[in-house]
Amino acid sequence: MAENVSGADAGRESRIGMNATLGDPWVLGLSGGFIVLFVLLSAYDVNMVADGVAAGFAWTARTLGWYFQLLLLATFFVAMGVAVTPAASAKMGNLDKPEMSTFKWLAIIMCTLLAGGGVFFAAGEPVYHFIAMTPPAFDAEVGTIEAVRGALAQSFMHWGFLAWAILGSLTSIVLAHAHYTLGKPLQPRTLLFPVFGERVMRGAFGGIVDAVCVIAVVAGTVGPIGFLATQVSFGGSVLFGTPNTYGAQLAVLGVLAVIYVTSAVTGIHRGIQILSRLNVFLALAIAAVIVVFGPTLFLANAYLQGFGAYITSFFEMSTMTSQTAPDWWMQWWTVFFFAWFLGYGPLMALFVARISRGRTIREMIIAVAIAAPIATTIWFTLLGGSGIYYQLEGQIDLAEALGNFQFDVATLTVAQALPMGGLMAFAILILTTIFVATTGDSMSYTISMVASGHDEPNTIVRAFWGIAMALMAAILLFMGEGQISALQQLIVITAIPVSLVLLPSLYSGPKAAYAMARDQGLVR
Repeated sequence: MAENVSGADAGRESRIGMNATLGDPWVLGLSGGFIVLFVLLSAYDVNMVADGVAAGFAWTARTLGWYFQLLLLATFFVAMGVAVTPAASAKMGNLDKPEMSTFKWLAIIMCTLLAGGGVFFAAGEPVYHFIAMTPPAFDAEVGTIEAVRGALAQSFMHWGFLAWAILGSLTSIVLAHAHYTLGKPLQPRTLLFPVFGERVMRGAFGGIVDAVCVIAVVAGTVGPIGFLATQVSFGGSVLFGTPNTYGAQLAVLGVLAVIYVTSAVTGIHRGIQILSRLNVFLALAIAAVIVVFGPTLFLANAYLQGFGAYITSFFEMSTMTSQTAPDWWMQWWTVFFFAWFLGYGPLMALFVARISRGRTIREMIIAVAIAAPIATTIWFTLLGGSGIYYQLEGQIDLAEALGNFQFDVATLTVAQALPMGGLMAFAILILTTIFVATTGDSMSYTISMVASGHDEPNTIVRAFWGIAMALMAAILLFMGEGQISALQQLIVITAIPVSLVLLPSLYSGPKAAYAMARDQGLVR
């Protein structure tokens, strides 16, 4: 199969120019206007904004949580269905060979999709479910050895197969076909092209679709950026006695911004790829230390039991609603996470489609929806399982910190309890920083693709979006960590329109897969 450089590629190239520099005015105006408005309203009345977002968050979680859960479930199972069909042998992007090696490709996937949030919650969430409240699908007494399996299983549910599948399985197939075969831009509006045709590709309709998806990602990314600043500042005060002040947080934000903006500006094949590979090597080194010197037997048994409970209780956990679980628990755990992943869905799918050119559909689905979630469950077991072990042994006590949702304290406490505690705590702080940076650089790059409508966006646009998110985090931290939390809660509200952008892929994903397979002579 020769590379197709006619029609589609020519159409993409024609969009370079003024739009690649200035971006779509609808996307820039609406998303930039949202950032300015949120900051100004927060400056005017912090409590008004926080209360308004909290009310919208609670209503959305209570009223539409079931819909978000069903959408993630349907996406995963339809993707699995596509993966076992002959159409899954089709190659994405009209290339005979992938643009990058398998290791580099997998490293970018692992470090850009659930990286920032996954590292932030890996130590604390399993311990929370173990000591604060047994997840509703299980009935073991908190703090007992019987509670370990449920604590890990619930964490696996939140960060496992469903979460990853919504970030780039069916939607990436739709985008790859529309972009590389039909010449449509890598923008969220393209997901609606099979439904609305050319009407959605230009003008206000498409611009609003793109802007809503960008706003959801900005809300979801600024949160980890801001919380990382508090976590590193707190870690520095504990490990090195540095002041835990706003000035220290600002310094962390500055360093982080320099890292991820530089990475985004240098592009996928340089900065983003190098940063992702570095992170994978560091994560593997930390994992090796835990496996060799940590509570290895306990972790092996815990993983086997937790993963087994995840599989056997999969449907019960994924379909749990406020009718069978405490309303507050559903809002702050399952629905919050699922809505967060939905909000990221369109732009993550763009990124997966961009880096997966030359890969088969089956390879992409397995990597995103199977391999990456399994790697995530292992990581949660190494950190969270170790935290549970040290909590059981009485070496740490995270009851008060996790009761107040202080996950930065949990991460540092667990890290210090590990073998070579001081060194491990420092290494995990570095790892968390780079993980958040890989989220920042990939999202800066992808937002720029959306704004420009081109898969090689202008470097000025990439830098602008990266700096804008860091500045927003700095301003909101100055107002108080509560505003960072309010912004992150907003992603649950923005998940409503974003979910409507993702919904058609349940049908258009398999259709696009078969269209690519027919073009390549794999099916009739």
